[in-house]
Parts: sequence; structure tokens; C-alpha cells
Amino acid sequence: MPSVREFQEQSLKMARYFKEFCEENGLLFYFCGGCCIGALRHQGFIPWDDDADFFMPRKDYEKLKQLWPQKADTEHYTLVQQTENLVDHNLFVTIRDNETTGIKPYQKDIDMCHGFSMDILPLDGYPDSPWQRKKQVFWALLYSLFCAQLIPENHGKKMALLAKIALGIVPSQKLRYRIWKLAERNMTRYSIEECSAITELCSGPGYMKNRYPKELFTSSVYHTFEGEEFPLPAGYDQYLRIAFGDYMQLPPEEKRVPSHDLLFCDLHHSYRQYKGVYYCTGEKKHGKK
Repeated sequence: MPSVREFQEQSLKMARYFKEFCEENGLLFYFCGGCCIGALRHQGFIPWDDDADFFMPRKDYEKLKQLWPQKADTEHYTLVQQTENLVDHNLFVTIRDNETTGIKPYQKDIDMCHGFSMDILPLDGYPDSPWQRKKQVFWALLYSLFCAQLIPENHGKKMALLAKIALGIVPSQKLRYRIWKLAERNMTRYSIEECSAITELCSGPGYMKNRYPKELFTSSVYHTFEGEEFPLPAGYDQYLRIAFGDYMQLPPEEKRVPSHDLLFCDLHHSYRQYKGVYYCTGEKKHGKK
């Protein structure tokens, strides 16, 4: 398995290309989570963090999905999004480096591009009406279940049981797709322009409750990150305090560990994988892992 620094260098390379693409196409984007904290606290990656993630307002996020196949270097980078025929168990799009491999446990049996990935997460309007907000959360939870199609972990036995029952009642892939597309349309119907706040609907139930004043994300500001300039939300301090509390305080030592969960990784070769068997350039190279 590559070292943390090797993972960071790969993530930085991908982030650099993504930044260039967004700037060339007038898309608003910014670091989120760990990289946003890292830029402020370490002027680069958090020492034990090994990936890069970005936020985009929903309009820019949807435009990204349209522009990528037309204008991006798709020989090198693939944008992967869930469709009726591809269930990758993510709630958001990922950018993948076609010249590398990073296979996650929950994707090990999927015939898809398994290049090392970078997550792109959308931001959505948080409706001002309490009743509309309740409806949005309902649709967002439904979207999370039928888009990811996984039993949620770390959210209690009751939540896991309800999810298992719901997925069991709807075994049809086509019907699951229709449900999550309906849920997606309903949860995103509140545009950022008509709302006074913003929320995260595709980052999991924990972040879904967060309410951010929308002015925090109306523009970006550039900060030094690994010796280069990358964008953060203009209101990065308030965003990070809402999401993470005192983000400048280091966590306990036992939590300063890498969070990646890759089953197989090669940052120098591209492997295709299906049902646990790995292939390189079309020829089988490894048996079942």
C-alpha cells in the first residue's frame, strides 16, 4: 500500500487538474472538510489525511457533469456518476484517475472505473419554511437510501433495520432508480437563490442537519495549500466552526490516522476489476484477493 505522502501527492495532482478545469469553465468550487482545515492549520494536507474533496453549488455541480465529457481530458480522468445501470454506492460524483487503481470495499464487485478517486459534493438551498425543510430532509433520506443502496452504518440499529426493510420491499433496480431520481428532484427543488441558507444533502445524515448562511459560499478566496493556491469558501471560518467546532485544535493522537479503506491500490498502473479479479490492460494479472 502506498504511503500517506504518496496518496497526498496523487490527490494534489488531481486537485490541480480539477482546479484548472473549473477555472477555465467558470465553475464555482472550493475545498471542503479536511483540505479546508489543512489549508488553514497546516498550509497543506493534514499530516494524516490523504485525499482531496471539493464542494460545488448545485448549479455548478450539474454544469460540471455536462461539461466534463465534452471538455475534460477523459483519456486521463473519468467522471463517475450513478445511473440506472451503474450503482457505485456513492451519493455524489467522483473524478477518477484512469492511470491508477484504488478499489474500495463497497465497490469491489462493480464493473466500473476503479481509478484513484476524488469526491465532488453538491451544496443545496436550505428552505426558509420549516415545513418545506422537513419535506426536504425526508426526500434527502429517501435519496440517500435508494441511491447508495447500502445499509447505513453508525446510525443505529433502528435506522439499519428500516433501511433493510425498505430495500427488501423494492428489489427492482429500475424501480430503485425511479425512486432516487424522484427524491433527488424533490430535495433539490429549493434553489440557493431563493433560500437564505445552504446545506449538504449528499454528505450523509450527520451533515444534512447543518445550516450555513448562504453568503459563506457565494464566492471563494484562495489560500496556500502545499505551496500552491487553492480556493476555500469565502466564509470558511464560520463554515468550519458550524461543521467541526474548534477546527484549529488538533484531535486526540489516537484519531490522527489515515481514513482510507482501500482493498487494493496501485498509483502507477490501471487495473480493471470485476467480482474480485483484477485485470491490467485487459489481461488477467492477479487472482482473487
